[in-house]
Amino acid sequence: MCGLSGFWELPPFAAEALHVMASSLSHRGPDAVGHWFDRTHGIGLAHRRLSILDVSPAGHQPMTSPCDRFVLVFNGEIYNHLDLRQALEKEGGAFNWRGHSDTETLLAGLRHWGVEGCLQKLNGMFAFALWDRSEKQLFLARDRIGEKPLYYGRSGSAFLFGSELKALAAHPQWEGEIDRNALALFMRYNHVPSPHSIYRGIRKLPPAHYVVIRDQGREVSPPQCYWSLAEVASSGINQSESADVNEKALIEELDQLLRDAVGLRMLADVPVGAFLSGGYDSTLIVAQMQAQSSRSIKTFSIGNDDDELDEAKHAALVAKHLGTDHSELYVMAQDALSVIPNMQQIYDEPFADSSQIPTFLVSQLARKNVTVALSGDGGDELFGGYNRHTVGPRIWRKASRIPSGMTRFLGRQISRLVEGADNGYHKYLPRQFQYPGLDLKLSKLASALEAEDGLAFYDQLRAHWKETDIVLGSSLSLPYTHLPDVDLLNQMIFQDMQTYLPDDILTKVDRASMAVSLEARVPFLDHRLIEFAWRVPSQFKVRDGKGKWLLREVLNCYVPRELMERPKQGFGIPIAQWLRGPLRDWAESLLNETRMQQQGYLNARLVRYVWQNHLAGRGNREHDLWCVLMFQSWLESQQRSIA
Repeated sequence: MCGLSGFWELPPFAAEALHVMASSLSHRGPDAVGHWFDRTHGIGLAHRRLSILDVSPAGHQPMTSPCDRFVLVFNGEIYNHLDLRQALEKEGGAFNWRGHSDTETLLAGLRHWGVEGCLQKLNGMFAFALWDRSEKQLFLARDRIGEKPLYYGRSGSAFLFGSELKALAAHPQWEGEIDRNALALFMRYNHVPSPHSIYRGIRKLPPAHYVVIRDQGREVSPPQCYWSLAEVASSGINQSESADVNEKALIEELDQLLRDAVGLRMLADVPVGAFLSGGYDSTLIVAQMQAQSSRSIKTFSIGNDDDELDEAKHAALVAKHLGTDHSELYVMAQDALSVIPNMQQIYDEPFADSSQIPTFLVSQLARKNVTVALSGDGGDELFGGYNRHTVGPRIWRKASRIPSGMTRFLGRQISRLVEGADNGYHKYLPRQFQYPGLDLKLSKLASALEAEDGLAFYDQLRAHWKETDIVLGSSLSLPYTHLPDVDLLNQMIFQDMQTYLPDDILTKVDRASMAVSLEARVPFLDHRLIEFAWRVPSQFKVRDGKGKWLLREVLNCYVPRELMERPKQGFGIPIAQWLRGPLRDWAESLLNETRMQQQGYLNARLVRYVWQNHLAGRGNREHDLWCVLMFQSWLESQQRSIA
């Protein structure tokens, strides 16, 4: 796991710009730094290394091919690189390998098979920049699902690229103008979705794509797709509809695929552990790790002082059953307040998934003992684990049969109920519906009932700020890719894998872990597992109102069913309560109406109205407010850096 950066411009800046860009990424690679600069062509590549495989100098980057034509900087891990070495040796004869790093394997593969041919063979998480000295062209590429980040674009006279925006901002030509449309998308989705970034002219490379840059960065190809999730999904669904499905065979196949994916991600020349929340996904990953290890796996979890949100106690029970070497940390409001200022440095652009805080803290805890940690992320997206997957399609089927005027009326009534001053309606509900976050879910449902079709319904369930005038002088547009002739459950899963997974979940995990120089690996996102999941019929994903049915059946082979049967919880902290209590003064300062008016980005009156209602207990808009607070905090950090 590492960080890469670089620029291309003529006449070139001094090579010292590379040192500054690389230094900004020292957290991603504290073990070594490398630079390569071609003054004649104005191209520079820089690399920070976190040594995981082949910690010797033989894995040092930037790495030049033996023929001296190609220069590579690479961030990530190629899990099947030993198999690729064997294939290369068979096809290309003897290779004089200088070491056993996956970087060297990748460089040889790119040279032998070409960029697209090599990309299609890789099993891993990665982003890389490859300079072709012969053709005078630069390739930028990113892994299939977007585990590793890559930003690029022109600023001033330079073409810039890097693992994080801070590397681009370290270049002397950096301009950094805020894109109001990207800001509006952030307010709606709590992250800036690809291919946008918060800055005009700077883009995120979409997952499973590469670009070719020529003519000192003035000619940039459209992103080229080398692996299509839409094709994988459509093909898999067609196979699942025509196949004679055997439940036992599916369970065994998933177990074997996951065991292999976990085993590959346990390979390292440094200590390896795992995050353990006690939920189905992380528990299954840890169970698979422990089954393949002769020693107790080191596991880590985070708790808090809210009994309804705290998962640490359950994680400890799971760890005891599996026999892991378990560590836990309890997070209080003051702990959150102490790390909030770090969030802006960690994420570079506004990011408002509040679980960013416990994710950072559990990464910090793990880094004291290990250099690599496996994560259970991705299980919800592959096998239908979110509430919107289990409940949404049923609600939409019923709502779509009701006249639109009646559904809008019902939505308004639900909104009034949720926004009541005392929220006393809870005590009249059946016990199974009295759970944390009900207000937020009902509020989303109220808006979603006004949707025109299933995808719009999904979008409303995902959205935060519904008010389009929250960002002044902007417009909203995030088109969705529609899969033809596909049921709503699979439409939702597909959209989550295209957008929410890479831009929220994986961004959160990458930045939080790399901020403490920890490599996080995600076995569920092995592309073979993804392709398998799309061949699984819907009834094996959601059954009897519960998601991840097939995954649960595999877990039952490792952990007693009674240990796992409990309501689904998110990995979060009690933001709503803390904003009314220990975080209130901090929030009041950032939400000062005069301050927001002077900044000129947000509708200050609207924000203050929502804030006052939240404080008074008239509904809960914690996630909306967290978006504003994270933007305000980020903006403050930008202004400090300029000053």
